Amino acid sequence: MNTSIKISTIFPKHLFWDIDYENLDFFNDSDIIIPRALYLTNTESFENDIKKLEKIYTSSQIVLQLKLTKEKISNQVCEMVAKRYHIPLFKRFSI
Repeated sequence: MNTSIKISTIFPKHLFWDIDYENLDFFNDSDIIIPRALYLTNTESFENDIKKLEKIYTSSQIVLQLKLTKEKISNQVCEMVAKRYHIPLFKRFSI
């Protein structure tokens, strides 16, 4: 695992507007980085956004953090992730 990954060189600053993202650690801060990286994704940008995450994290790490996060990740994002990894659909919110 590459311990010299700088999150600030991979993801845009606006995703981490309330955090000093220059000091984010890809290993210790995965609970922040993974949901934030997909927070603004949509069907057009999903492929690019998820590939950036997959360079750093495994699919199981991505799914776990999305299931545990308190961030407002849309059900659409959860569905796209589930389809990509061929796992049962999961939702963050229910009506």
